[in-house]
Amino acid sequence: MFARALLILAATTLSTQTVYADDAHRGSAKISIVFDQPLPNVPGKSMRGVLVEYGPGGSSSAHVHPKSAFIYATVLDGAIKSKVNDGPEKTYQAGENFSEIPGDRHGVSANASSTKPARLLAVFVVDTDEKNLVTDIKP
Repeated sequence: MFARALLILAATTLSTQTVYADDAHRGSAKISIVFDQPLPNVPGKSMRGVLVEYGPGGSSSAHVHPKSAFIYATVLDGAIKSKVNDGPEKTYQAGENFSEIPGDRHGVSANASSTKPARLLAVFVVDTDEKNLVTDIKP
């Protein structure tokens, strides 16, 4: 509920920046930065909200995030398959969440459904000067 309210507030007060993450094998993800706010009490750090939208069967390539990034993700709609580092692949339903700590490797990030869309909100605490939030892992 809080994540939905935060997303609505961010979407109405800030413009979004949209990029597409393509995975030639399984579709694509629409990725929109919905807020970007420097933390006034933590110099050099910012909080960024990233909305990730997967179409049916959509996914993102295996990737890592900046070494400074702590991420807290909440599934807003549908179900998301996720695998971090060497842990098991898990499916998170709407309302469930997971986190990633600096240095984690996100091997699987995908819509669990081949017929329905899915969305998640990832909130990053990251170095303010960081420009690239996702780096694909080369196979």
